Amino acid sequence: MAIGKEDILEAVSKMTVMEIVDLISAMEEKFGVSAATAVAAAPAAAAAVAEEQTEFDVIMTSFGENKVAVIKTVRTITGLGLKEAKDAVEGVPTTIKEGVPKAEAEDVKKQLVEAGATVDIK
Repeated sequence: MAIGKEDILEAVSKMTVMEIVDLISAMEEKFGVSAATAVAAAPAAAAAVAEEQTEFDVIMTSFGENKVAVIKTVRTITGLGLKEAKDAVEGVPTTIKEGVPKAEAEDVKKQLVEAGATVDIK
């Protein structure tokens, strides 16, 4: 008969700390692994995933002093109509582009900043 996870958790919950330490050591020996290695590898794996970001969002956080120029730029970038572009600009913070490559995100940011907006890339 197989022992379920619940049975194992129940048994471990009744152990003392020293018994748990001994159990971990026995598992490391039996399976040829190290709990410390697994814990140390987790942050490295998370950092590798963070470095491999390929899609970015361009978020306008402020339209600045020249709202008309920013509205025109948003229309050019997104292809929105005048009312939709105006609503997007006035509704800051607004995501202007989603899931775009880094080069495109930088280009969009440059255009918006030149028009007077404040932009973040995430």
